[in-house]
Amino acid sequence: MCKWLIDRLGKARLLRWLMTLYPPYLGAGIRVRHISKDFRQIKVRMGLGWYNRNYVGTQFGGSLYSMVDPFFMLMLMENLGRGYIVWDKAATIDFISPGKGPVFAEFSIDETLLDEVRRQTDGGAKYLPRLKVEIHDGFGTLVARVDKTLYVRRKPPAKQA
Repeated sequence: MCKWLIDRLGKARLLRWLMTLYPPYLGAGIRVRHISKDFRQIKVRMGLGWYNRNYVGTQFGGSLYSMVDPFFMLMLMENLGRGYIVWDKAATIDFISPGKGPVFAEFSIDETLLDEVRRQTDGGAKYLPRLKVEIHDGFGTLVARVDKTLYVRRKPPAKQA
């Protein structure tokens, strides 16, 4: 059934649909609005409701981070393929202004980044790329900056028996 769904809907569309139903995202009001077919662009939105509002009535910081957490890792995994290990290693978030309404984040990777990852990991070494994403409100005001460090390494070749 899963193969049929992937063939019917496409992997990016199916993942977008599944992530919208993912309980932590559903509970926080996070919606994946777009995933490009090549997994190089993703758009995410989070509304402001009683379920993700902090004590002073603005976006809860944990929800702001949650809305951007997995996407760079997923994008690299899909673009590099099964021959690579990709993990989130570290992250920092800098809160700039209060999120008083819906907030948005857009992720983008390009061939230059993918080429650099391949070059850095070619001999089996680990590579720790730092990727940045900004969270803005509906008026374009910067709400937070997130700096993600990923761990990437080529998988060792399978041993022949």
